[in-house]
Amino acid sequence: MYYYNISLINSPLEPLTYQSKNHLAIGTKVTVPMRSKEVEGVVVGVCDKPSFDCIEILESSGFCYSPKQLEIVTFMASYYFCSLGEGLGVMVPYECGMHSHAEHGNESEEENLLVDVIIDKEIELSLKQQEALAFLKKHKVSLLFGDTGSGKTEIYMRYFQEMLQIGKRCIFLMPEISLTPQMGKRLKVHFGDSIVMWHSKLTPLQKRKALESIYNGEAKIIAGPRSALFLPIEDLGLIVVDEEHDDSYKSSSRPRYNARDIAIYMGKLYDVNVVLGSATPSVGSYAKFPFFRLRGGYFNSSKEFVYERGAESLSPLVIDNLKKSLDKKEQAILFLPTRANFKYLICQDCGHTHKCAFCSVGMSIHQKTRSLRCHYCNFAQAIPQVCSECNSTNLVSTRLGTAEAVSELQEKFGEFKIGQFDRDVITTSKKLSTMLKSFNDREVDVLVGTQMLSKGHDYHGVTLAVVLGLDNILNQSDYRAREKALSTLIQVAGRSGRKESAVVLVQTFNKEFFSSYVDRYEDFLEDEKGFREELYPPYKKLCRILFSHKNGIKAQNAMNDMQERLRSFTNVEIVGYKKCAIERVADKYRFEILLRADKSTDIIKAVLACRNSLAEIDMDPIEFG
Repeated sequence: MYYYNISLINSPLEPLTYQSKNHLAIGTKVTVPMRSKEVEGVVVGVCDKPSFDCIEILESSGFCYSPKQLEIVTFMASYYFCSLGEGLGVMVPYECGMHSHAEHGNESEEENLLVDVIIDKEIELSLKQQEALAFLKKHKVSLLFGDTGSGKTEIYMRYFQEMLQIGKRCIFLMPEISLTPQMGKRLKVHFGDSIVMWHSKLTPLQKRKALESIYNGEAKIIAGPRSALFLPIEDLGLIVVDEEHDDSYKSSSRPRYNARDIAIYMGKLYDVNVVLGSATPSVGSYAKFPFFRLRGGYFNSSKEFVYERGAESLSPLVIDNLKKSLDKKEQAILFLPTRANFKYLICQDCGHTHKCAFCSVGMSIHQKTRSLRCHYCNFAQAIPQVCSECNSTNLVSTRLGTAEAVSELQEKFGEFKIGQFDRDVITTSKKLSTMLKSFNDREVDVLVGTQMLSKGHDYHGVTLAVVLGLDNILNQSDYRAREKALSTLIQVAGRSGRKESAVVLVQTFNKEFFSSYVDRYEDFLEDEKGFREELYPPYKKLCRILFSHKNGIKAQNAMNDMQERLRSFTNVEIVGYKKCAIERVADKYRFEILLRADKSTDIIKAVLACRNSLAEIDMDPIEFG
C-alpha cells in the first residue's frame, strides 16, 4: 500500500492523506471520497503510513500537473496566502506523459510543416517597429511603451511568428473585455487555426475543442485573459501581457494573484522572454523594467483637447458638440466612469474636493453617519456646509449613470441611435461583436459607456470623444488615483481620430493636471515616481487584510487581535486598521488592516505568525474601497 498527500482542488483545506495500491506520480489528478461526496484532488506528496486508518483513492485520471505547474502553485500559495488546492483550481492539467515534453523542449515534424504556412504571411514592420522588436528580444522582461495606433500589435505578431518558426509556442494575455472580435480576426488572418482564443464566455464545447488543439499541438498561440496563463502549454517561448496596466489582471477572490506578476515569475521559471505592452504603462512597470518608447501612430489625424469646468453633466457645451458631430453625419463616444462606491464632495464653483488632512486623497461621503471619511488613515469630519476654499455653499455629489445619459441623449436627439456600452448591457462576446459591428457600420451614432469604451477597440469614424466624471476617479481614496484618471483620459482619447481629426471634450475642474500630461505621459510617470517614493509601490510593498463575519464584534475583535500581535514586527508598518469603507457586504460586517513594508518577505513572515481564522490576505492590493 502507498500513502499520499492529496490536495483537494479548489478547497481551502491543507492536503489530506489517502492510500492506494497503485504507485502514483507526484502531480497526478485523482478522485477521492470526501465525507459523502467524490471530489477531485492532486497528489502533492508521498508520505509514510500514518497512525490512523486511511481512505483509499478511488481512481487516477489521465491528467497530471507538471513539476513547473506545481512550482507556480506553491509560489502562489506562499505569496498570495491561498491553499495549494485553491492554486490548483486555476491550473489546467496536461494529459499524462505530455508534460515531460513541456519541460524539456520538443520540436515535431508537424511544427516544421506549420512554419511554411506562417512564412507565407510575413508581417511587415517599419524601421522603428523593427528597432522595438530587437529591443524586446534583448531583455528577459521589457516594456513596450507605445502610443495608441503606434503598431504594438504588429510587433507582437512578428515576435510570435519568429517564435513559431523555431518550434516555440506563445501566450498572449489581454484584459478580459479586450478579447474583441477585431483582435481575434487579426490573429486568425496571420496564424489561422494555430491561434486559440480562451476566455470565460466560451461554451463547454468550445472549451473542449480549444483544449484538444492545445493537447494535440495544433494551438501555437494561446490568447486570452489571466486564465490563459495556466493552460498546459508545451515548448513555451514567449509571454506577452498587453494593456499591462489594466486592473482586470488582478483576481478579486482567492487566489488573489496578479496575472502580470505571475507572467513575470513564469518567465524566470521557464527561461522565456516576457513583454509588457501599454500606451499608459503602470508606474510600477515603468520604474522596474527597461522600456522602448514607440511614439505616434499610423493615423495622421490630429486631436484637439477642449476642457470644460464641470462635475459630470450633459452640459450645453457637451450637447452642442454632439449636435455638431451628428449634423455632419459623424460619430461620437461618451465616457462615464464606472460607478464608484462612494460619492465625493465637489464644489460647483471652484472645483475643490475635500481631502484628508493627513493623506493626499479625497475623503468619501458616508451618508449614514453624515461624515466625510479617509479610507487610508480613518480621519473623519462632519460633512461641511460650505467649501473650505471659496466659502461657496454650492457643494454637490451627484453622479450620472450610463443608462440615464443614454435616455437623456435619446430625448434630445430622437432621430439618432444612441448605444449603451457597459457591463449591464454587453454581457456576452456575441453582444460585444454585434455592438462593435453596428457602431463601425454606422448604425449607431453615439456610443455611451464606462471603462469598456477605452479597452483597445477600433472605432473607425469617431471624431468626438466626450469624457465626463474624471474628477471622480482623480479623487478616489487610492494612491493610484492620478495614474488611473490620466490613463483613462488617454485611452478614451485614443479611440477617436483614428482616420480623421477629432475633438476630445473633457469635463473637469482639474484642467491644469490633465492638460500638463495628456500628451506627455512619460513626464507624468517620472513625476509620479517622486510622489510615491518612500510611501507606495513600486518602492514599498502593501498588504490589505480583511476580516468579515455576520457578527460585527467577532470581525472587529479578530482585527484588533491581529493588529496587536503585528506590532511586534518592527520592519512592518501598520498604516491603519478600521471598519471597511463598505462596512457590510452580503450580510457580513467588514474590517481591515493595511500594512506597508520595504520587502514582501517581511510582510509574509509577520502575517504567517499573526494571522487568525478570519483574516483574508490580499498581497499587492489594488482595491481600497
